[in-house]
Amino acid sequence: MVLRKALETGHPGTFGGIAVNRKRFVVFVLLASLFMVSRLTYAHHSAAEYDVTKVVSVKGTVTQFEWTNPHAYIHLDVKDDKGEVEKWSAELGSLGMLSRANWKRDTVKPGDQITAFGSRAKDGRTVMRLEKVAFASGQELSARVL
Repeated sequence: MVLRKALETGHPGTFGGIAVNRKRFVVFVLLASLFMVSRLTYAHHSAAEYDVTKVVSVKGTVTQFEWTNPHAYIHLDVKDDKGEVEKWSAELGSLGMLSRANWKRDTVKPGDQITAFGSRAKDGRTVMRLEKVAFASGQELSARVL
């Protein structure tokens, strides 16, 4: 009976606060979803796995340059103090960001001798977040885009 009266008066959405509660619920779900997605994005782009307090450098030969999203990678063969070859990987930013810093698909090629500067993984793996690269010619190219 009350619902019929609400329908007749033209205010069915306000009956018992259902419309208000539904709007609040939808807003809550949207905000919660946005929060969860933003946390995942932040975690993905975090530098937490790297020791950003120190910059290390490694000199080696490029074995592969992965020009792929979400991040590009340079793979290097680096000789350690004993002359043994270590496999290093340097993580760069996205292709769009790199393009703005004048990087191209063929900027680094297998066989190139480079020195990579960056933040090494905290757990000691031979992985770094690249800051810049120096070529044998002396040219330097930043991997960071401001």
